[in-house]
Amino acid sequence: MPTFAAEDTLRLKAEAVTQQILPDGNGVTSMLGFNGSMPGPELRVRRGEPVNIDVENGLEEGTAVHWHGIRLENQMDGVPMLTQELIEPSDTKTYSFIPPDEGTYWYHSHYISYEQVARGMMGPLIVEDETPPDIDHDITVLMADWQMQEDGSLSKEFTDMHSVAHGGYMGNFARAFLSQDQVKTGDRVRFRLINAATNRIFPVAVSGVSGLVVALDGMSLSEPRPMAELTLAPAQRADLIVDVTGPVGFDMLTRQGPYRLADLAVSGTNTDRVDGPIMALSPPNLPTPTDPTQHLTLTMMGGAMGGRHDGDNIWAFNNVSDLQGDPFGSFQNGETVRITFVNDTSFPHGIHLHGHHFYEVDESGALGDLRDTTLVNAGESRDVICVFDNPGRWLIHCHMLSHAVGGMRTWVNVA
Repeated sequence: MPTFAAEDTLRLKAEAVTQQILPDGNGVTSMLGFNGSMPGPELRVRRGEPVNIDVENGLEEGTAVHWHGIRLENQMDGVPMLTQELIEPSDTKTYSFIPPDEGTYWYHSHYISYEQVARGMMGPLIVEDETPPDIDHDITVLMADWQMQEDGSLSKEFTDMHSVAHGGYMGNFARAFLSQDQVKTGDRVRFRLINAATNRIFPVAVSGVSGLVVALDGMSLSEPRPMAELTLAPAQRADLIVDVTGPVGFDMLTRQGPYRLADLAVSGTNTDRVDGPIMALSPPNLPTPTDPTQHLTLTMMGGAMGGRHDGDNIWAFNNVSDLQGDPFGSFQNGETVRITFVNDTSFPHGIHLHGHHFYEVDESGALGDLRDTTLVNAGESRDVICVFDNPGRWLIHCHMLSHAVGGMRTWVNVA
């Protein structure tokens, strides 16, 4: 996975690529990517410094790129019909923004994304730490799945009524792409896990290491926590800092047992590393919530085995499907709002808010983790608290992209 250092202008070209997705010796896969690769190049930028990214469309159809989790200016968010016009074939759009937060983010297509992301239009976006942790390696682990034929070709069916109404388009082959292929025993490593799948939830286990989770969705945890029960919904991220104890494996946990996503080779021993505690990363710099001035409810409805609704698609939010002329909520800049996400369906949903992070409210009613995407299981609900301090029209949608195209999309307006 190639890496770009920060420079005056970064360049991404969306284009057809050929990639070895299946194990070596099996067929190659014709798909989409950026700059000749899938995943696209790892973009590394610095917090508080201007970023300019030229996106050239080498496809035969329109596209747009969303910088997932970055709290950027609204017109740079990459959402057709809401924040920008399509980038037409052969055209180039320059995205310019100043990333306000360190951490692990990613970029992906936001036009017919259930297909363009499934075909490979994704890549890591890292905002580097001003004060890096004491580690030997910083390794990105990007996970996804694909519906593959035995010869390595992608299924040409990226959406159908059945998959949209159920858990979404699921691959029959999954893997993780690592930005580095070898470490030493005794190395201290930061793993940046990114779930770039269109619909699949990844329960993840990492073997051959001991360590802690230090960040979620780019935001550092005030206290690092154990890696047990690490589950990533589509678009969610987790940063781990670990000590290598043996050959490293990344597994998706399934009912049939562990499914290996990737191996990281171990060769030699780091004899210079001095044992020490894993420390928390620098705290995020986000506004402090005040007492909420509004309490809204967003109810997920529809799908297979779900209740009826009045929307004109398979899924609905609050009884309506897809983007409407009126926003789900209208807020003043700086307003603190409480939102209850109610999952009145038979499937889990990962709800993503653009342009902001929010606090998940824990079982005691206290502010919990900062996220930009929250997983709400079937039949359950979750409250979040958000300071809406980023003006513009911001999308809220299920990041199971089959559910988004099936109707689970709305928006809020911040004046």
